[in-house]
Amino acid sequence: MSQAICPECAAGVPLREDVMLHEFLTCPECGTALEVVSLSPLTLDRAPQVEEDWGE
Repeated sequence: MSQAICPECAAGVPLREDVMLHEFLTCPECGTALEVVSLSPLTLDRAPQVEEDWGE
């Protein structure tokens, strides 16, 4: 199992071997929603916040 670093709390986040680019997951330590932004090297970033468009 691979591991990447949470950008919010610097904890190790375990990743499956078949993790995919732009996959979403949650940090087990701080609960931050994360997105896989690079596979080589394995890099995580905060997941984009979903905003309401209010019909725009």
